[in-house]
Formats: sequence, structure tokens, C-alpha cells
Amino acid sequence: MAKRYDAAIKHLVEAHPADWLAFAGLPPATQLKVIDADISTVGPAADKVIQVLAPEPYLAHLEFQSSADAELDNRVLLYNVLLRWRHKLPVRSVVVLLRPQADGRGSSGVVNEVAASDSMLDFRYRVIRLWKQPVESVLAGGLGTLPLAPISEVAREALPDLIESIKRRLESEAEPRELTDALAATFILLGLRYPREFAQALLKGVREMKESTTYQMIIEEGEAKGRAEGMVRGIAEGIAAGIVEGRIKEARALVLRLGQRRFGRAPEKVIEYLDSIVELGELESIAEQLVEAQGWDDLIAG
Repeated sequence: MAKRYDAAIKHLVEAHPADWLAFAGLPPATQLKVIDADISTVGPAADKVIQVLAPEPYLAHLEFQSSADAELDNRVLLYNVLLRWRHKLPVRSVVVLLRPQADGRGSSGVVNEVAASDSMLDFRYRVIRLWKQPVESVLAGGLGTLPLAPISEVAREALPDLIESIKRRLESEAEPRELTDALAATFILLGLRYPREFAQALLKGVREMKESTTYQMIIEEGEAKGRAEGMVRGIAEGIAAGIVEGRIKEARALVLRLGQRRFGRAPEKVIEYLDSIVELGELESIAEQLVEAQGWDDLIAG
């Protein structure tokens, strides 16, 4: 689900950057450009970055969070500094916490450290807790942020009427393609807060949503990315396991080699005992005891 919402929101930002500036409470401008957020040469990519071509230009850095991250404060600081370094512009960072589960000790909006009078850091960014945003203010915003309304501050029982209000506004203001994409995004974002079946029931009969090519793209992209990441994760775990297994074999061989120098040929029971050990730390501990052990029996008994 995280990959689906991620793609949906990024599409909304690309299509309506001015709406997101307004939602984030950042200074507007008539000329906006969604730019490459990749800073992978020195760090991970940020979510979305808008270049604001105003008399005092700046970058609006938008980060979306659906789960708690104890390192969020530091990560936003990293993105802010790297974006500033790459684009040579001031950067204003805004984090949108999409649901209560995203809130935590790492999302304070402040990194403040004073090690000494000549070593001080005071970094601040804006935090928007979406579930605390009045639904009326989200409804009054631009079309690009309208799909956020069902996961803002609104009671569950009020959602059917809210969905109808969203649909009516889209029908009166949006182009046909925008309408289908916005309804698709609304459905996907609902899944962050409510079961899929509930979201489907709310949007039952909304034919336009299912016709959205963006909706299909988001679903397919999320599933493909999830499969790919699962494959990469599996390969990485396999490599890591192989490395650990290799180190365990090396540790066994080292214990045998050093032990045989001190005590002579290892008995079969010692070899079987060492082969039964699967923890690297335990083998390292045995290797340390070689210095004081009086023989093989003393070593494996310790």
C-alpha cells in the first residue's frame, strides 16, 4: 500500500504544484517547476521538490510519511542540506504525516544541538499532521490536494457525503482526465486509513475511477516495485547470510588451526562440537580462550 500512495501523491504534486504550496503554507509564485529530487550521489532521493521561481526563489521540499521514523528529523535535515548544496537555493522542507501511525519522537520538526558556543545547529521544518487538518480547509484547497480530504479530520460516518462533495467539485472544475486521476488517488489514499473493502464500498459505482490510466499505472507500479524490492531484499539477505556463513567457517578453521598448534590433533568429538556451533560470537569466544586453555577438553568445556 505504501508504494501505491507514494506514486499517487507524487502524481498529484506533479500535476498541481501550486495547490501543494498552498496546502503546505509556503509562499506562492506564478512560475513553478517540479524538479528532480534525486540526490543519490550523496544520499537517498527526497519525495518531491518544487522550484519556486519568485523574486526570492527557493525550493519547496515535500516529504510524505505513513509510518513512524525515529530518524525523520535527521533525514529531513540531510535532504534539506543536500538539496541546498546541489541547487544553490534556500530549501523549505515540509513533512506531511498521512496518518497517526506516522507520528513519533522523530517527527518534532526541529533539530537543535548545541555542543559548544562555536558548535551550534538549529534546523526547523514544517510538520503537517493530516488527520488534524480540518476537512473544510482541505475541501477549500486546490484540486491537487482534494484527494487528501477523506484522510483529514473527518468522522468515518461523514465519509459517504464527503466523497459525493469531492465528486461534485471534480465534475464541475476538473478536466475529464483530472477527474478520473483524482478519484483514483482518493481511493488509494483512503487505504492508508481504512480497509480496502470500505474504500471500495465508498466509491462503488464510480466508473470514472476504474477508467483512470493513472489508477492502473499506480496499482501496477506499486505491485511491480514491491515485487522488485522483495527480490532485491531476498538477494541481499542471501548475500548477507552467505557472508556470515563464510566468516563462521573461517572462525572454525582458525580455532582448529591454533588449537592444533597448542594441543595437537583435534579429537573427532572436538571437530563435531565446533561444527555444531552456528553463532560467530561463540566461536570468537572459544578462540579467545585458547590462550589460557590447558587442552581440547578444557577448551570446549569452557
